[in-house]
Amino acid sequence: MAFQPILDIVTQRPFAFEALVRGSNGESAATVLSSVTSENRYAFDQQCRVAAIEGAVAAGILETDAKLSINFLPNAVYSPLACIQLTLKTARATKFPTERLIFEFTENEEMTDTEHVKTIIESYTKMGFGTAIDDFGAGHAGLGLLAKFQTDYIKLDMELIRGIEQSMPRRMIVEGVVRIARSLGITVIAEGVETTAEYTVLKELGIRYIQGYLLARPGFMSLPASSFFDDRNTRAA
Repeated sequence: MAFQPILDIVTQRPFAFEALVRGSNGESAATVLSSVTSENRYAFDQQCRVAAIEGAVAAGILETDAKLSINFLPNAVYSPLACIQLTLKTARATKFPTERLIFEFTENEEMTDTEHVKTIIESYTKMGFGTAIDDFGAGHAGLGLLAKFQTDYIKLDMELIRGIEQSMPRRMIVEGVVRIARSLGITVIAEGVETTAEYTVLKELGIRYIQGYLLARPGFMSLPASSFFDDRNTRAA
């Protein structure tokens, strides 16, 4: 696993670290995911959860108060209660507090069984986990999905973020999503932030949690620090 921080621009500290799958020699997520099939999807999903928790603990996440965000495959969860047992066992073994876990999902293909996903979300919420819709605003992860169930977080897709300082439509869309999310009690995270101009607009729109190369690149088997706020504070001084 590689880990990328989601930074809180108010406290200027990591709010969470997202676990990103990598090959044992650092191969990209796309390379690893290309080998996932319907036959091995469940085992892969389970192994990713274990690797994320064990890797984050080994990297020092217990020395922080940051959450750990793990991507999961809804189609790999045949029963929320049964499929979470290995995750719980791993958390106990590593002494990682389960209330600091966030499970985020995204679907490149349209979900035909949204009731199943809703059941997973509701079950995870009852267990005390955070939940998130990743890549919100891309593909089928949009307002229609949000109308069917609400997660604790939505992560704005980078296509909505890219060049937002030069695009009034993007700005208005993000502003609208932030307003809707706030009304629903959902926290917005902006991902894929790469420029100071993008960051500035997102801050103006009231987004508190930011993730992207501007702040820190993923660290392979490590929790990367960010010098972004230090640099800005130094310039301001």
